[in-house]
Amino acid sequence: MTPDGAWLRPRGSSQSGMSHFNERVLLQAIRLNGGLPQADLARLTRLSTQAVALIVRRLAAQGLVVRSAPRRGKVGQPSVPIMLDPDGAYFIGVQVGRRGVELLLVDFAGHIRARDALAYRHPDPDLLFGQIDAGLQALRRQLGPRQAARLRGIGVAAPLSLGGWQTLLGGDAQQAARWDRIDLRAGVQACSDVPVVFAKDTVAACVAELVAGHGRSLRSFVYIFVGTFIGGALVLDSSVHAGLKGNAGALGSLPLACGDEDGAPAQLLSTASLFALERRYLHAGLDQRAAHDARALQRPWLAHTEAWLEGAARAIALAACNATCLVDVGHVVLDSSAHPALLARLLERSTQALSYYRWEGVRRPSLQGGVIGADARAVGAALLPLHANFAPDRDLFLKILSAAA
Repeated sequence: MTPDGAWLRPRGSSQSGMSHFNERVLLQAIRLNGGLPQADLARLTRLSTQAVALIVRRLAAQGLVVRSAPRRGKVGQPSVPIMLDPDGAYFIGVQVGRRGVELLLVDFAGHIRARDALAYRHPDPDLLFGQIDAGLQALRRQLGPRQAARLRGIGVAAPLSLGGWQTLLGGDAQQAARWDRIDLRAGVQACSDVPVVFAKDTVAACVAELVAGHGRSLRSFVYIFVGTFIGGALVLDSSVHAGLKGNAGALGSLPLACGDEDGAPAQLLSTASLFALERRYLHAGLDQRAAHDARALQRPWLAHTEAWLEGAARAIALAACNATCLVDVGHVVLDSSAHPALLARLLERSTQALSYYRWEGVRRPSLQGGVIGADARAVGAALLPLHANFAPDRDLFLKILSAAA
């Protein structure tokens, strides 16, 4: 385990021609450590105090940093912390899911400033881009003309197989097949005059955890996100790894038993996804939307939730066991779009279910709850263009995008 944020602290260079890189290094140092005086920034980045002073002036002129109120110590002159200016730039994250679309407006400090959302039973390719365009325009109006000029990029997060698994979901097969021919990034780009980038939804959620959650202290972990479907991502040495064909972390497709001549076994997503909980409610004549709110742990939904938790927890523990045997990361992070109380119950039951498996020959991993929660996919989407524009580690950004290829 590394000190908090240590892996995200690139060092500056005092060589000529490195001014743009050093600006990014300084911004990253402030982002990870909060407001710091120039002397502390110089020590942290290993830049000279003169170089830091010049960079701070340039960044202030660009509207990216501000000087906060002086802090007085016991001796000497008061220090003046340098802070990120939240209004320095804006980014929009668009999360396109199987049950709805969500848009988040994120400022330069990473705070959510506004949101827009739309729920549906199944995404309609004839309507979706118009709905996204309307959401983008609504967020721009909230910014106003002056601040909207500081919108620097849009990130889109969505399942790679948005039309897949229709047998389970019960959607229209012809409509679903059309998604295989639709380029989501290009469709959203047609709605905007700022650059648009794309990542798989679980990869985007993992990015949020990597940058703003457990990734600050854990260098490697398996990430699991329970949404309408369950999915995941793999972080090794503080980078998202996609694998040769993009399959790394695709836990939803993990089989739950051995296959035989009678047919293929069920996959993890058929047991540990929220749509499975929705179906339990539907068969009982209950409102299936309760799978995504506090009613899931209230009567009359609770009995059906408990039954789902038993199977989902065992399946998640199996995935954690198999992942540990294949890639010895030592940590599993579990997050969800479900209500926080339901996620807490799922985390507790999944931790208990780890004892159902044998751990001879391997060390049992730690299972931790995610920090970001239901917004993880949309927040991660917004962080993609933020890091593309301002983070010094371009390799990290490119590796993240390759996970969606």
